[in-house]
Amino acid sequence: MPRAAAPKTAVRRSRTRYRSRSNRKAAARKPLGKRISAAAAAQQTSAAYDKGYDTGYNRALLELGGSSAHDENQRYDEGFRRGFYAGGDGIVDSILPDLDLLPEVHVTQILAAGIEQLRPLQHRVMGAPEVAERILQALEAKAPLSVVRLGDGELLTLAQETVMPVEEVQSAGSFLAYAGVQVPDLASRDQLLASVKLADIVGIPKIRLPYFQPLAFAVLKAHGMEYRDMALTLSTINYSLYLEGFFRTILAGRRVLTVGNSAEPLSRFLGSSGVHVAGAVSPVHGMFDIPRVMEEIHRHDFDLALVGAGIPAVVISQRIAGQMGKVAIDFGHLADSMIKGEAPL
Repeated sequence: MPRAAAPKTAVRRSRTRYRSRSNRKAAARKPLGKRISAAAAAQQTSAAYDKGYDTGYNRALLELGGSSAHDENQRYDEGFRRGFYAGGDGIVDSILPDLDLLPEVHVTQILAAGIEQLRPLQHRVMGAPEVAERILQALEAKAPLSVVRLGDGELLTLAQETVMPVEEVQSAGSFLAYAGVQVPDLASRDQLLASVKLADIVGIPKIRLPYFQPLAFAVLKAHGMEYRDMALTLSTINYSLYLEGFFRTILAGRRVLTVGNSAEPLSRFLGSSGVHVAGAVSPVHGMFDIPRVMEEIHRHDFDLALVGAGIPAVVISQRIAGQMGKVAIDFGHLADSMIKGEAPL
């Protein structure tokens, strides 16, 4: 599932790179006065980010040196400043003609202007009100509906031997075993893919870190899925539905089944909040455990299932809708927030 982080933490965890020297070299080689289109600028920006991620971090450590905690903080701060430059003003410097300046124009203004120019290429996804409406309509009509979410774990699983070699997936996805997949596992990839293709609403990441939104569209394309034909929302839709106050209405008067390793405490929390709990199915031991879990789910009579089971949650949610004609929501770590008292109903 997607893991949001503060900018510095995100940079540190993903080993964000910088390439200020290469920016200057590229600018020196650029033909004088050369101008490019907004679309080409966007492509250059993406390429610059990718190259920066791939080459700069180790160089920063070597150049900055130091061994004490104080030196480590200084190295981190300096590396962050360089990376921040390389990912913003450094790109502007490399694109602008050599003798042209943009005085008193902040990089955010430049990005805003560029995004406005690229408006025809923007694709809007469903927000919480639209998703909530679909869920409520399905509940009222007793019709099947699955809402699933793709985070870095799901996307790395789907990327195996299509977008990325297994070795890269293993390196980038050391947490996948905890999420329910032991890489390499092409059977789980194909099982997950089949459920994504059949799901009614699919959440994808907003954040443009390498293994989030960029990987989402690369994976969809690699597997022949046209995103314009899909009912897409954001992968944080579970939190949006809660924060915008829709879950109280969705849960009211429904028989709710909880599924996942936190299903028992979640069911107790919901019950204490006045929700009619139809049962709890726990635990879920990875992708291989899905047949047993589904067999147990079939023993319950319910209207709505809240599934928090890592990567298997996508498959379980879609199968609950497809096989049982029920509504199922990939609930994710919102369950933990509720159990801890951080998200009261």
